[in-house]
Amino acid sequence: QVQLVESGGGLVQPGGSLRLSCAASGFTFSRFFMTWYRQAPGKERELVAAITSGGDTTNYTDSVKGRFTISRDNAKNTVYLQMNSLKPEDTAVYNCNANGRERRWTRRMDYWGKGTLVTVSS
Repeated sequence: QVQLVESGGGLVQPGGSLRLSCAASGFTFSRFFMTWYRQAPGKERELVAAITSGGDTTNYTDSVKGRFTISRDNAKNTVYLQMNSLKPEDTAVYNCNANGRERRWTRRMDYWGKGTLVTVSS
């Protein structure tokens, strides 16, 4: 079955760093566009970072530009989010998302992981 499993979250002090991982299985990872989203309590879900299937193009929400880096290793079926200079407002549940299709004649799919909690606090 299709699985996206996030890991790497935890408690970190302001100014600290965390590296999130999302391990994928059950589909052809290298054909899928990968995105990190986050949602804080009482807030709407927002896009954090995205990366194309080959890893050649990335984009970020303005609030994390210069601090976060998205990357992927297609040989390991894993997408990463390196988070530096963390701020309390980065506190949220972070989910990875996969969007794509196995072949041009197949249905485009959209998969979600369960999420990992990042807490930035003193």
